[in-house]
Amino acid sequence: MTTSPQLSGLEIMRGIRDGELPPAPIQRLLGFRLVEADPGRIAFVLTPREDHYNPIGSVHGGIAATLLDSAMGAAVHTTRGAGQGYATLEMKVNLVRQVTVETGELRAEGHVVHGGSRVATAEGRLTRVSDGALVAHGSSTCLLL
Repeated sequence: MTTSPQLSGLEIMRGIRDGELPPAPIQRLLGFRLVEADPGRIAFVLTPREDHYNPIGSVHGGIAATLLDSAMGAAVHTTRGAGQGYATLEMKVNLVRQVTVETGELRAEGHVVHGGSRVATAEGRLTRVSDGALVAHGSSTCLLL
């Protein structure tokens, strides 16, 4: 995610959410939007498209992994001060439901579980907006820079 010597991670995330700062390039590439940004908590939404499909006719698992990595990492970023960043050290994703264009809009939520001085951990959930059904969930460990 973006770092700035003048803005905290939360200010950056809120600036992206509010359209005052540009979204991350991966957001533009995959078409997901930042819709919530609070201290230690983030939410993105994405409507699956056929160009997200793998060869077997469903949305590639990497899309879910990217959404969760983004949500968990951005949640950690909201806890960082001006000019401070993070890097994902480790991530685990469990895919529990197939996704197609018929699935409709997805919501990726990330929240910080532990924010230390060197390492932070976060968890994420990817759900269908229509009924809240779980699609995937994950955990992340981030190095604080």
